[in-house]
Order: sequence, then structure tokens, then C-alpha cells
Amino acid sequence: MKTQNQVQFIDISDDEAGQRIDNFLLAKLKGVPKSLIYRIIRKGEVRVNKGRIKPEYKLLAGDQVRVPPVRVAERDTAPVSAKLDKVAALADCILYEDESILVINKPSGTAVHGGSGLSFGVIEGLRALRPEARFLELVHRLDRDTSGILLVAKKRSALRSLHEQLRLKQMQKDYLALVRGNWQSHMKVVQAPLLKNILQSGERIVRVNSEGKASETRFKVEERFDNATLVKASPVTGRTHQIRVHTLHAGHPIAFDDRYGDKQFDSQLAGTGLKRLFLHASSLKFTHPKTGEEMCIQAPLNAELNQCLKVMRSRKTNA
Repeated sequence: MKTQNQVQFIDISDDEAGQRIDNFLLAKLKGVPKSLIYRIIRKGEVRVNKGRIKPEYKLLAGDQVRVPPVRVAERDTAPVSAKLDKVAALADCILYEDESILVINKPSGTAVHGGSGLSFGVIEGLRALRPEARFLELVHRLDRDTSGILLVAKKRSALRSLHEQLRLKQMQKDYLALVRGNWQSHMKVVQAPLLKNILQSGERIVRVNSEGKASETRFKVEERFDNATLVKASPVTGRTHQIRVHTLHAGHPIAFDDRYGDKQFDSQLAGTGLKRLFLHASSLKFTHPKTGEEMCIQAPLNAELNQCLKVMRSRKTNA
């Protein structure tokens, strides 16, 4: 542990306004336990404009926050170097960037953020790539093995706007998934409540359960193969592993899904070159948080997924 020895006085900018004081401190004091943050707020050691506040207090532009000396956990790993191959590779994955947002085509196998034994994630890599950026935060998440469009806010005002669009279901996400068997064209919607379970190992497993949260995914057949179907999946809700569990529930698990998949189906794909989950966030439609422009970002499939489809098409032709 190390101690931040001096009292800090932080002036709140327009971009930082609107967030709760507890969330603000959690972001500012990385490595400080949440329990300690609540304790220093409750004891009045954190002050806003020289007055005591509650954890739910929402910051205003021009507020001055007094932060007392606190104990900060030492980083277990060295800061991510901008010279690392993984970080450099992320630069080639950027699909769109301006002063408010950054959109990246996330590779499969890369987590969106570090943690759970991982020192490297997309957000840490982007912060190393853009050291001058004062603010970089994920707008939403993708499973580690899912590739495709990931939206990052470069301003807090942009993050608030985009989160509001998500809350009001005004953002459309489309995924491509290769699933087992012949998906019936009339099955356009799967509505099945999802319940998240944390196993003793810490692994998250999601099941369809009547006590779970309401969940809805819309589906459209894109292409048919001999023993598989390429479908477009558009989640209306945003639950953990939603598309993966909804396709399984419909009787059509996704290729190479190590949690919800079918090993026999995976073995039928031998020779296609596929070794990863075939789930890709291919398209994202949203309103630009600053300009109000309707944005539609497309993320192309990578070489492995394209090669798989090419082989599947050749098999279909020769059948």
C-alpha cells in the first residue's frame, strides 16, 4: 500500500458534472477499496464546497471537492506500455474516432478491461495508446471471446448521452453468429428470462430461468449451410451472454462456444479453420452525442471468420 499524503482540492469541470460523488471518487482513487471511500464520505472527510455531502450527491460544474489523504493499493502489474504489440495492434482496430467517441473492432480473445487475473484489456490498451486523453470509458461491453464493435466515450458528457440511448433502447446492435442446424425463418424473436449464476470458480454461467430478468433477442437468417445457419442477432435487452444463451435455448448453439456450445457441432466444422466463438458485433447504430448525427458503424469479419464461411459455401456448392 502507498499513501497519498496531501489533501487534494479538485475543481469539477462541465464534463465531470452530473455524476455521483462516490462514483467520481472510485474513478479518481484507483486502488482504494469501495468501503474506504464510503467511510471517508460518511465521516465528512470528503467535502464539496467546504460542506459535508452524502454518497449519492450529484456533482455540479464549478464544485470544489476536498479529498483527504488515503491509502492506495500498489499496482500488481506495471502500467501497460504503449510499445507492447497488443497495444500497437489496437491502433489498427480503430474504426472511427473524433473528440467525443472512439469505436474499435475488438479482437476475439481480448477482454474489454483488465481484472480477474488479466492485466491487459482494451480500455487499458487504449489509455496507453492515448496518454493525452483525460477521459476514456467503455460505453458497453463485449464478452472476451466475442469480436466486433466496441464503443468508447472520450468525454463524460458523451458517456451520459450514450448510456441514456442504451437505457431508452435507442441504440441498435447487430451481431453475426454461426449456429448449429437449420434455423427456422419464422423464429424471429426469442424472449426468455435470464438468470446469472456465479460458480465457485468465479465463472459466470447464465441460464433461462423464470426468476431471471426479462430478455429479448431478434433474429434473421442471413445464409444457410448444410449443417449450420448464419444468423443476424439483434439484442433488445443487454443481459450477460444473452445471444449465446438465447441461441442455445432455441436449439441452435453458436459454433465454438466453450460454455454453451456443442462439441459434436464444432467437430463438424473441422477443416474450416475456425478455432474461436463465431459471434461478431457487426453493426452499431446510434445518435452522435455531440452532433446529433445518426451514426451507423460497420465492423468487417476478420480473416478467420471469412475463411470459415468460404469453406462452408464451397461444401454447400459441392453437396
